[in-house]
Amino acid sequence: MAARPPPARPHISKVNPSHLSYSIAEWGEDDAWDSGSDSESPAATAWRLPSPAHPNPSAPKPVPSRTKNAHTTSDSGTSSSLAFSYTDVSVPSPSSYPSPPAAPELENTPRQNRGSDWTLLVKAHDGTSAVRRAEASARAGDAEGVDEEMVLGELEPDALEGDGDGDFIDMPIVKSHADLGTVKADAEAIMDDPLRLACPPALIPPDDTRSDVLESNEKLRRERSIKTNRKNKFVECLGKHAVDMAELRKLAWSGIPNHLRPIAWQMLLGYLSLHAPVRQTTLQRKRQEYASLVELTFARGRDGLDQQIWHQIEIDVPRTRPGVPLWMCATTQRCLERILYVWAIRHPASGYVQGINDLATPFFQVFLSAYLESDPEDADPSVLPPAVLQAVEADTFWCLTRLLDGIQDNYITAQPGIQRSVRRMAELVARIDVPLFEHLHAQGVEFMQFAFRWMNCLLMREISVKNTIRMWDTYLAEGTDAFSQFHLYVCSAFLVRWSDKLRKMDFQGIIMFLQSLPTQDWTDHEIEMLLSQAFVLNSTWANAQSHFAVK
Repeated sequence: MAARPPPARPHISKVNPSHLSYSIAEWGEDDAWDSGSDSESPAATAWRLPSPAHPNPSAPKPVPSRTKNAHTTSDSGTSSSLAFSYTDVSVPSPSSYPSPPAAPELENTPRQNRGSDWTLLVKAHDGTSAVRRAEASARAGDAEGVDEEMVLGELEPDALEGDGDGDFIDMPIVKSHADLGTVKADAEAIMDDPLRLACPPALIPPDDTRSDVLESNEKLRRERSIKTNRKNKFVECLGKHAVDMAELRKLAWSGIPNHLRPIAWQMLLGYLSLHAPVRQTTLQRKRQEYASLVELTFARGRDGLDQQIWHQIEIDVPRTRPGVPLWMCATTQRCLERILYVWAIRHPASGYVQGINDLATPFFQVFLSAYLESDPEDADPSVLPPAVLQAVEADTFWCLTRLLDGIQDNYITAQPGIQRSVRRMAELVARIDVPLFEHLHAQGVEFMQFAFRWMNCLLMREISVKNTIRMWDTYLAEGTDAFSQFHLYVCSAFLVRWSDKLRKMDFQGIIMFLQSLPTQDWTDHEIEMLLSQAFVLNSTWANAQSHFAVK
C-alpha cells in the first residue's frame, strides 16, 4: 500500500470565495481562524466547502481534518467545528484502500453485537497479531474498556495515523489531583511556624547503619555522612533561640538543604526574624500588610490601575519560564501579576521593568516547596489551602523587595547600575583573559550586546531555575550586595569558561552562541565550580580597583 501524505495546514487564500456558504460581509473579527489552534467556540461560524456539481480533478481536494468525537470535548470544553482543510496534494480516497482482515475472534461475532467499539491490532514480539478492543463509552473521558496491556509503541503505522475518514476518537488527558502536587499534612502549621521544617525528626545520626545497597560503597557512605552532618549543623543553627547570622552565612555558602531553604532564605534576607520570641508575630504582620496592599491596590478593579504598567506585566507574565508547568498555571500567573504590580507602584522611581518577573520565580518556587511533598515545578498552587497560597505570595513579595532594594539602580532610568557592571566586567576580562578580550574586540563584539541580559536577569535566562536557586544560596550568604558586586565576578568567570570556543568564532557565531549557551544539563556541580572561580576572582580583584582600568 502506498504511503499516504499527511494533510497540510489550511491554505485559506486558495479557496474561491464564491464557493463559501456565507458572504464576505458576514465575516467578523470573532470568526477569524487561529492558525495555532484547531478548535473554535460553538458560536463561531462553521464553514464548509460545498461539493461542486462538476469537480475539477486538478483543483485542491478537501482532506478530512482531525475532529473530535461527539462525546469528547477539547481542553476548553468545546468540540471542534473545523471540518475541512485544503492541500494541493491529491490524496487517494479511503474507500480505495483494501479492507483489513477481520480478527479471528471477531469473525464469528455478529456485527450488530459488536457495539460502537474500535479495534486496534497490536504486533506482538513473536510476530503474531493480537486484538486489543476498547469500548468507546458514550460518557466523555470514560476509557474503562481500554486494555491495560496495549502497547502503543508497537502499533502499525496506519493504526496511529487513522483510517483517513476523519473519524478520530480523542481521549481527553485530564491530570489527576495527585498530579497537581501533594500538599503536606501539616501545611497550615508550617505556615504559622516555618521552623517546623527544621524540627528534630529531620535529624539523622551520621553513624546510622541501615541495610542499603548503596551503603556497601565506601565513597557513597562518606558522601552521605557529610551531607547528613551538614543538615544537622543547619538544623542546630536554625533551632537556636537567637540564630547566629555569621554561622548561617558560612553554612549557606556551600548550599542549603532543600527542605531548609525556605527558612534560611527568609532569614538571610532579613525577612524572618532571627529571634524566636517575635518570629511568628512579625511574620503574620508582614503577611497581613501585603494582603492590605493588594486589597487597596485592586479595590477599583482594572480601571483603577496604571494601564501602562499593567499592560506590560500582562505581556511578560505568560512568557515567564515557558514550558515549566508551575508557571503555566493560571493561579501562579495571577499571583505573579499582583506581586509585580504592587511592587511597581511602591517604587515609582523605576516602576516595572522587564526582567523583574524572572527574579520573582526562585522565591515563589522555593517558598512553595515548603508546603508540598512533590516537585514544585510540576505542581499547581491551586491545590494549596487559600491561606497558605496567600502566605507564599506575601513571602515572595517581601523577599523580592529586599533583593531589589540592593540593585534598584539596575532598573531606574538609563539603568546606570547595569551600565557600570558591564563596563567593569569588560575591564576585568581584559585582565584575566587577554586573548579572549582581544578576539572579541577584533570581531567588533561589544560586551553590552550579551552581558546586558546577564546583569538585568542575573543569568536566569542562561541557566535553569534549579541552578539559579543553588547560585542564590551563595549570593545570599555573601550578602544582599552580592547581586551586584559578586555577580560581576560570576559573569566574568561564566564568559571565560567558554573562551576556547569563542576564540574560534566570528562575530555572528559569538553572538548566537552567547544567546543560546549549552547549559541545559548543568547540575549543582557546574554551578559550584563557577562560584568557586568567581570567589577566586573576587578575592584577587575586589581590593585592586586601581588595576581595573584598561590601559
